[in-house]
Amino acid sequence: MSIKIEKTDKNNELKLEFTVEAAKFDEAIQKVYVKSAKYFNIPGFRKGKAPLAIVEKHYGKEIFYEDAFNEVVPEIYEKELKENNIEAVSRPDIEVTQIGKGQDLIFTAVVQIKPEVTVGKYKGIALKKIEYTVSDENIDHEIEHMRERNARIITVEDRAVKDKDIVTIDFEGSVDGVPFEGGKAEGHELTIGSKTFIPGFEDQIIGMKKEEEKDITVTFPKDYFSKDLAGKEAVFKVKLHEIKEKELPTVDDEFAKDVSEFDTLEELKKSIREKLEEENTRRAKYETEEAAIKAVCDATEIDIPSGMIESEIDNMVKEVESRLSYQGLKLEQYLQMLNKTEADFRKEYEEQAKENVKSRLVLEAVAKDAKIEVAEDEIASKIKEMAETYGRKEEDLKLNETLKKYLEQSIKEEKAIQFIIDNAKIK
Repeated sequence: MSIKIEKTDKNNELKLEFTVEAAKFDEAIQKVYVKSAKYFNIPGFRKGKAPLAIVEKHYGKEIFYEDAFNEVVPEIYEKELKENNIEAVSRPDIEVTQIGKGQDLIFTAVVQIKPEVTVGKYKGIALKKIEYTVSDENIDHEIEHMRERNARIITVEDRAVKDKDIVTIDFEGSVDGVPFEGGKAEGHELTIGSKTFIPGFEDQIIGMKKEEEKDITVTFPKDYFSKDLAGKEAVFKVKLHEIKEKELPTVDDEFAKDVSEFDTLEELKKSIREKLEEENTRRAKYETEEAAIKAVCDATEIDIPSGMIESEIDNMVKEVESRLSYQGLKLEQYLQMLNKTEADFRKEYEEQAKENVKSRLVLEAVAKDAKIEVAEDEIASKIKEMAETYGRKEEDLKLNETLKKYLEQSIKEEKAIQFIIDNAKIK
């Protein structure tokens, strides 16, 4: 087995020429023949019992070449990458130049590699101090949300509809006197002011009384999802059946007891303030970290291989697919709803993918330059935390070398970010 490595005329790309001994390739042919012999039915032999030479004569000598190639190459490829310290970041573009029984197997693999990064300025960068304070208005806003969640819904009999009422209506829409698909419903519940209907529709419900009927004229938005209705004027025949309103609780000590574990309103407000302050601290930390990473990334030029960007887009699309699965949707269905192709969808993630990859490469370079290390007990602590969070056995996670490598890199990135911030000029 031998390998010849040379750079191509493209940045961060290598051409690897592999030569695999004839004996090793012939051995692979024999292996795939044994695995697949049972599928061959040749006259004069029991099924699966025809010798290799007979199968080759009957079907052609190339019958096992592709499977033999796949049998022998992956292990060799990965072994040579590791021994030659090549960090491949794309799938190899394979070209076979010689293949045959009794011959050396010769093939080339063109692959993109991880770029060398010369990190820009990361010590003494200027960062703006980010702070958020909790105001009384913020606390009142949270209290108002709690009132909304604990409101009683009561039926109204003696007045017309007003803003924020919950109404039950029948409606049927038409354009130029012709009803359109999806424009009819009975017993539909609508909150006035929610802006869930066509603009102008909810406003015209205001003032209607129970069992009143009314024609409501609206114009569909020009960007409406249905091209047949976009920009057109429609008339909805509406009948109002029921009016309800929210009765909000009084904000006092009794309210605090009802909605929380606290006995007084002051205790509840104090708890809300503490929670909001914690959220503000996390928000400020996140935004400071983002600003620090951006500053160093802006000072660093990297020629990012397309393979790294494509892999990152793959991961981002998989995350979307995972979220959609919880809603019972497949990506294909989602794309149909958006009227987009998968290529269009992937293109939308390209810039974010570039930023993500660049950030990781920059932080890795900072960690290397600053000689940041990760101790075994730091990884063990993360594993323990994961085991408790996901209900897994700590011992099992410790045996997962891929996980340990990922955690080591993650911790190193966190330390690199903190190193940048600790050495920044914050004003």
